[in-house]
Amino acid sequence: MSGMHLSREFFELIKSIGESKSKQEEDRIILNEIAVLKKKLENDKPGSITTAIPGAPGGGVVTGGNTLTTNKKKAREFLVRVLYVEMLGHDGSFGYIKAVELAASQSIVHKRTGYMVCACCLSPDHPFRFMLVNQMQRDLVSSNLLESCGALIAVTNLITPDLVGTVSSQVIGLLDHAAETVRKKAIVALHRLHQLSPDSVPQQELIEKTRKMLCDRDPAVMGSTLNVIEALARVNVPPFKDLVPSLVSILKQICERRLPSEYDYHRIPAPWMQMKIVRILSVIGKNDIQASEGMYEVLGECLRKAEEAGINASNAIVYECIRCITIIYPNPVLLDAAGNSISRFLSSRSQNLRYLGVTGLASIVERHPKYAADHQLAVIECLEDKDDTLLRKTLDLLYRMTNPVNVEFITDRLLHFLRGSTDPYLKKDLTGKICTIAERYAPNNGWYVRTVTELFKIAGDLVDPSVATNLMSLVAEGTGNEDGDDEADMLLRKQAVELYVTLLASAPNRMNRVLVETLAWVLGEYGYLSSIMPLDAIIDGMCKLLQSGNTAKLGGGAPSTRRLILSAIMKMVSQYGSCPAAAAKVIDDYTKSSDPDAQKRCLEFQALLTTAPHMLAEVFPVDASLEDVDVDENLSFLNGLVSEAISNGARPYQRPEDDDDDDMYVGGSLSSETASTFKMTPYEKPTTTYGHGRMVGMGSTNMGPGGSANVALPPGSGGTSQATVTPSLPINPGQPQLVMRNVANVWGKPPPPPPASTPVTISTPASSGFRGFGAPAPSPYGGFGSSSSMPTPAAPVKTAEQLEKERLAAALFGGISTTSQPPPPPPPAITPQIVTSASITPVATPGLTAPISAPTPVVTVPAPAVAAPVPEIDLLDMSSWGADIEPMATAAPSTLEMLAPTPLNHESVSAPPPPAPPAPAAPAPAPESIDPFADAGLLDGYTESAPLPSLGSSGALGSSKFEFGGVAVAPLVITTPQFGERWGRCLATHPINVPSSSSASTLSKFMALCERAGLHKVEEIAATNEGISACMADGGSAVALVHGKISPLPGGQQSRVDVTVKSTDAQLGGTLAMYLQNMIR
Repeated sequence: MSGMHLSREFFELIKSIGESKSKQEEDRIILNEIAVLKKKLENDKPGSITTAIPGAPGGGVVTGGNTLTTNKKKAREFLVRVLYVEMLGHDGSFGYIKAVELAASQSIVHKRTGYMVCACCLSPDHPFRFMLVNQMQRDLVSSNLLESCGALIAVTNLITPDLVGTVSSQVIGLLDHAAETVRKKAIVALHRLHQLSPDSVPQQELIEKTRKMLCDRDPAVMGSTLNVIEALARVNVPPFKDLVPSLVSILKQICERRLPSEYDYHRIPAPWMQMKIVRILSVIGKNDIQASEGMYEVLGECLRKAEEAGINASNAIVYECIRCITIIYPNPVLLDAAGNSISRFLSSRSQNLRYLGVTGLASIVERHPKYAADHQLAVIECLEDKDDTLLRKTLDLLYRMTNPVNVEFITDRLLHFLRGSTDPYLKKDLTGKICTIAERYAPNNGWYVRTVTELFKIAGDLVDPSVATNLMSLVAEGTGNEDGDDEADMLLRKQAVELYVTLLASAPNRMNRVLVETLAWVLGEYGYLSSIMPLDAIIDGMCKLLQSGNTAKLGGGAPSTRRLILSAIMKMVSQYGSCPAAAAKVIDDYTKSSDPDAQKRCLEFQALLTTAPHMLAEVFPVDASLEDVDVDENLSFLNGLVSEAISNGARPYQRPEDDDDDDMYVGGSLSSETASTFKMTPYEKPTTTYGHGRMVGMGSTNMGPGGSANVALPPGSGGTSQATVTPSLPINPGQPQLVMRNVANVWGKPPPPPPASTPVTISTPASSGFRGFGAPAPSPYGGFGSSSSMPTPAAPVKTAEQLEKERLAAALFGGISTTSQPPPPPPPAITPQIVTSASITPVATPGLTAPISAPTPVVTVPAPAVAAPVPEIDLLDMSSWGADIEPMATAAPSTLEMLAPTPLNHESVSAPPPPAPPAPAAPAPAPESIDPFADAGLLDGYTESAPLPSLGSSGALGSSKFEFGGVAVAPLVITTPQFGERWGRCLATHPINVPSSSSASTLSKFMALCERAGLHKVEEIAATNEGISACMADGGSAVALVHGKISPLPGGQQSRVDVTVKSTDAQLGGTLAMYLQNMIR
């Protein structure tokens, strides 16, 4: 054992611990070890008795004292064995004093061992820490740099907040030490002291020292300072905004291999420094366009070089670059490069790289969802992977990319994985995510009820109780609007009742508490609406559930759950009008219950049944869960009883003198002094309608990549900005600056000479996504902002499995646009004016000597012509009927928009009309009309000779297209991803719910109706019985999107139709919704 520097006892200890088969055996070994160590410590006391050992050298006499004190090697092994005792959960405090003694040793190895054991074992308030302060102060000022380094490490682990002032000055002094090893440890120790006591080491002083250490000539010190800068920048960013040029320069020099070769790792130059700088840049550049513009070029260069290496270290750099690109102000070219890197990760066979790809895709899809559409099949394959870690990350990606179009598919997938999962942590996480997306993106209230009920069945124990409360409120309130559709609300309640009646009829052997209580409340309130089971059968089912004795069926059989079931039975008995035998038996049994609450309820109900059955309807009113309860605060119904008691000699009530709480009340109301401090005025009713249901519109649905309006675009994003940034920004005067001159002489060999100059061409394709009406401006950052177009390869023949995956991907990625789809063509009504390229002056790009390709011509749209204001006419002013009213000139359109009359004041966005022909001779004046509506021009040219067709006629709805403003709408030819992208931008929402329809009983009939109305059929999704279509009006300035879902009813002749119309124009969406509703009905 001497060659291994271990004694045999220590070797046997480690071996026996490793070979132990149980925790009990391990504890026995450690207890024996504690006894041996304590005995060694007792024998180490001065003046211990000598022991005679037969056969021992020196006559058999061995001195028992000073063994650990004189032999530092044994003392060091003693402390390591004490550390093993502590690590395995036992008390080793008997050896702490030896650790303090060893910290004062002259040997560096023994000193650091003592410091390490003290840092690992001593609690923050242990008194031995105070004994180490003097030793650390001596070591900090020692001329031996190894002692100084050991003391700096001990400072970061042993100093408490009240001791920071004792060592802060020594640590600051070591920042100027001649050895780079001491300097890099000193800056980390100073940051730790600032964390412990910001008052002793102020933040401003730490920032100044950090900026100075960033300019250190040794790369190791600079790399250590980067850790401090990142930690400080995450707390307070502004002091580090001006460090962007310095950090960019450092990263560029690292990428150019200016550092010595000892910093390379598998031929990658300083990968950890690169990742640290990229993380700092992401923190500084977040939501800051100016700072982000200064780092575009170096990020692209760092990403490109890391991609070329293709090893694990470079893949880590690529991942950090992807995260940084998605966090800072967006740049299209960098986002495209990040998307290509993610594609490479997802297509790799390595599970680790695929995990990085899914993680990177989750980060980019939050802010730029269109890039996820390029990886549809890869995400589907990750969902079917057997790797549990990759599967969890993919489920998180699904949650992040949810939108109103794909919410049903994603929720079904999440419920599927939740149903098969056994991991409690994964189940809890998935439960919370399903609740969130169901409340935020629910397409209709019926779907929400079904989804949440299914979630209750699978993992109701993990659901927050507020979710069940929200579900009950939704069923009771319906749409929540005072002027809402009562028919739709009643239909929702009926669907909920039938759902829970079906569950009651085939109740599983185990139901959680939330599910049972929700079932009892819904059936108790609205059980009479059931059409699949009579009310008496529902009462019998509830009684059997309560009397089954199976607590698993009752969600654990809690007393509160049994009370809810009893109350539900009583409500249904009141609704039924008589008490079935099963209900009477249950009520009678629970009159003897040990639960006083349940017993009281049953006794009171029995009394009502026997003495006043006519009061049941008043005690248990139907559908009264939301009605306010009138509370008689003065208890006036007791006035007669009180008067009678006083007349019989009772003493009137007198308020106690020490009741200070009632001083604020005067006559049953608040006193003037107290009342003035409260605002009892209710809030005004909001005038804006949010969504079409209670669970819709709770979160932002704008999943498009457009971003907010009126925000300047970064260079290369297609805008007309021509701002440039100088290569290096000046640092504030009086602060240390990073020296860039002659840096190659300090850090290593000079960079290799640049290759022979090659003409560089920046291509600006005309069809690389939507770039507004201006030519893309050249980027001042090495060509960032432009992309090259690649030829589209021929599509291979697809197998049945691939087609199935594509179908799943289409449902999954609905609502997410793809960059490969061109924008829709401009409306033909607009006559563009072409501006020649000679009138455009390109911006010179620094660092590029090649000529720049000619910019794309700019299309200028003329300003829309505004119609002249129309005089206002009061249709209710009878005195004006005989006055001279100049009738408006109206032209009778070829078709009539029945449900949206032409607005009086309509602003056309079409191109200016052609010059009008010469006006004909003025006709003879028409006789005065007695019809004010005709005089005001409100009949759109229809008179007695040409009456309005009826709504049921084919001429009105069957053969005519929908018109808006007297002009038929035009089909909007877009793809499904473009539909999803536009869906979030349309703010005006108009839901339609037709409980029973024969004209749209199938999906094909519904889509045919949409086409007859003038809409373009975007897609029919037969798997989910859904269809989407689109149209535009006013030359494309107003867009309307239609999403319909067909739910066949029993019998097959009729179907329930749920339609959602979203539009950029509220009037267009409302009139189109009414038009479609009449067609469907």
